[in-house]
Amino acid sequence: MAVDLSAALLLLLLYGHVERSITTVGVDPQQTVHLLQEQQVSHFQQYLQIRTAHPNPDYTSAISFLTSIANHTAPSTIRTIEFVPGKPLLILTYLGSDPSLPSILLNSHMDSVPADVDRWSHPPFAAFTRRAQDDKCIGVQYLEALRVLKTEGFVPVRTVNVVFTPDEKITGIDGWVEFAVSREFRELNVGFMLDEGQASPSEDFRVFYSERTRWRLILKAHGLPGHGSKLYDGSALENLMDAAMEISRFRDSQFDLVKSGISLPSDVISINPMYMEAGTPSNTGFQMNMQPSEGEMGFDVHLPPTVDPDDLRTRFAEWAPRTKNMSYMVIEDGPIRSYTGRLLITPTDSSNPWWIAFEQAITQSGGKLAKPEVLSLTTDSRFARQLDIPTLGFSPMVNTLLHQHNEFLQDYVFLQGIQVYTHVIRALSSLLDESMLTESTIM
Repeated sequence: MAVDLSAALLLLLLYGHVERSITTVGVDPQQTVHLLQEQQVSHFQQYLQIRTAHPNPDYTSAISFLTSIANHTAPSTIRTIEFVPGKPLLILTYLGSDPSLPSILLNSHMDSVPADVDRWSHPPFAAFTRRAQDDKCIGVQYLEALRVLKTEGFVPVRTVNVVFTPDEKITGIDGWVEFAVSREFRELNVGFMLDEGQASPSEDFRVFYSERTRWRLILKAHGLPGHGSKLYDGSALENLMDAAMEISRFRDSQFDLVKSGISLPSDVISINPMYMEAGTPSNTGFQMNMQPSEGEMGFDVHLPPTVDPDDLRTRFAEWAPRTKNMSYMVIEDGPIRSYTGRLLITPTDSSNPWWIAFEQAITQSGGKLAKPEVLSLTTDSRFARQLDIPTLGFSPMVNTLLHQHNEFLQDYVFLQGIQVYTHVIRALSSLLDESMLTESTIM
């Protein structure tokens, strides 16, 4: 992607937060751009090296660092709020020329899952490793893009809010959930949100308009205990194993749709066994000549937004019929409808002015969008969609394998993302079409 040398030179001249003195007079513009990019990459590396992995994320250091960077983007306000002790949110607000209009929210979470050090070929908390993609990259890219826009003299029409949240990796209950019902959130008057997406292995950016909802299914079976040598019908484990076979066949039918290319992984219901508890304990483990009177299995279930939850519950009841002394329990990690009863889907067509502005910005940046998708996993986006706020999941990472062990992000991909966000933030914060406030933006 081509670099705008004049804009980059202006940025460097006005760059308040620098790690070393740079003389721009008589310097080749290309060299100036290179030095600027080194500084942007350095900020990313420093953020990555702050350990925010569970179970003990260092949110204090993360917020201190982000605030130091944000100070040079001239936000109107910087606020740190704790709805739960030890779980801070950082809110940066850039006031628009018409603050009465619904604002833009750029969301990023600070925490990450633990790293299994034995599976990494290099330290997982060195630069460009754990959290490089999920999703410390977009947090720094937001700030660097806003810095570019500031130095270009751009003033948004709509207020732009950048929010760094805790605990996204552990359900978000102490982070976004508390935030969403707060007075502070209502005062932001959010009209549209951008959140994290996923890396694309191709040259096309991926964008997500919805995501699957996670349920946890627990099956329980009861029956008469008996000696291990006895054959009889209706034992607890026999019924539990029958249910497991039914679930396995259903899983195969869903997986076949993916393997045949008919559906994407995020378009089907996934159900996978997580644990099984059964057996009569003994001093050496389990009693091997006693059939247990009860057993339990747990499954991780992810369902697309278009699935009828009542139909799925009917299927669960068929897998665990009362006539076989079985029962089931579902633990929902959030509803699949908004508070007004709508599907948690943001339209990606001409009915949604936010989408039109976003799509045009990607084109203007020199990029191309892949077909919009449903995200397989859950993010903070679901909480915004539950409030009927149009939300897209987007991380500008192309030609990049999805994050895993030995995760990394190429520096040129990171830098390209900054340029993409300058176009996206400019377009979204300049949108004036009031039709976005109609019901057409949420299905």
